[in-house]
Amino acid sequence: MIKTMNKNFLIEQYKNDKKTNISHNYLSNQFSDYRTILRKIEKVIKFNDFTLGSEVDLFEKNIGKLLQQKYVVSVGSGTDAIMLSLKCLGIKEGDEVITTPYTFYATIGAIVTSGAKPVFVDIDEDYNINPKLIEKAITKKTKAILPVHWSGRICEMDKILKISKKYKIPIVEDACHAIQATYKNKFAGTFGDFGCFSLHPLKNLNVWGDGGYVVLKNKKYYKKMLLLRNHGLVGRNRNLIFGYNSRLDTIQAVVANHLIKKLKKITSSRIKNSMYLEKNLKKFNKFIFKKRKKNIKEVFHLYEIRVKNTNIRNKLVDYLRSKNIDAKIHYPVPMHLQPASKQYGYKKGDFPVTEKICNSTISLPVHEFINKKKINYIINSIKNYIHES
Repeated sequence: MIKTMNKNFLIEQYKNDKKTNISHNYLSNQFSDYRTILRKIEKVIKFNDFTLGSEVDLFEKNIGKLLQQKYVVSVGSGTDAIMLSLKCLGIKEGDEVITTPYTFYATIGAIVTSGAKPVFVDIDEDYNINPKLIEKAITKKTKAILPVHWSGRICEMDKILKISKKYKIPIVEDACHAIQATYKNKFAGTFGDFGCFSLHPLKNLNVWGDGGYVVLKNKKYYKKMLLLRNHGLVGRNRNLIFGYNSRLDTIQAVVANHLIKKLKKITSSRIKNSMYLEKNLKKFNKFIFKKRKKNIKEVFHLYEIRVKNTNIRNKLVDYLRSKNIDAKIHYPVPMHLQPASKQYGYKKGDFPVTEKICNSTISLPVHEFINKKKINYIINSIKNYIHES
């Protein structure tokens, strides 16, 4: 029998975030101008357009302009963005979708709820799916390739596109971490057939709850996505297909439209903070860093380092937390070793690079509200730990 938890664990997490001096949670700072947003929300209330209102249309236009794409459909969450993209492709029970075991649970959940089986491929040292291993995983049942642009770094999409073209397998990009990230001057989410994004409160472009959107190339899929997100309705009284209830609330669109004007500053701050932190941490010779490439613009939804000595990882995390630094692990257990994946028969050792990185990585806060003084405090705290241990 599966044990269920009645307690909402997020409430306790929010309380702990409040106690931490340098936290990954920066929302009270980011939305300190909430009164301006509330005045805009008043207009929604007066017009009664809470569902698929004018602000939703405006948001889709804003994203299309930002990413230089014609077709954008807003949906209820980043998870829904992935699941509905798979449904657009007609994916069903018995089909397979190739993806990475180094991702958030929602990526795999979206595959499974679409009816398909996730087929994992190991990652490379950049934490992203290894393109060299994808072809070996392709079978007659493979209906999509789902690369994840982890932490805001785009996968090597030119190699994945070649595989897609060779086998005529569509690509669904999980770009939930990667708004404004680029690979060879092309935006994340614009390489494949579908680009899926999240507006979760802790994403680089975020709202006051859940939300997401899909960028599409194909007009046929665009029309189908519009149907799928809203019960399959055309107008109020005509139902073409049976779809889902996955609409971006108009109130959340108001928040997104307000924040999208600040996105350039948000992105540049994260890049600046990450590079300053990395420059100084390299002096300690205790950590492993990703190789930064000139043709890849990373947007650092997460900033991660790896400890060379995996035995100290958890001790260092605990030490930093004792210093009121919100060090996190994203994530200690990879997807193929999660209880939910037991049905697929994977075991420890199947994906050695993924497991190695899960055992050694630490995430540090780098958002736009962390100033140089706080970053130096993180650096000095790590320095003190090294000297004390």
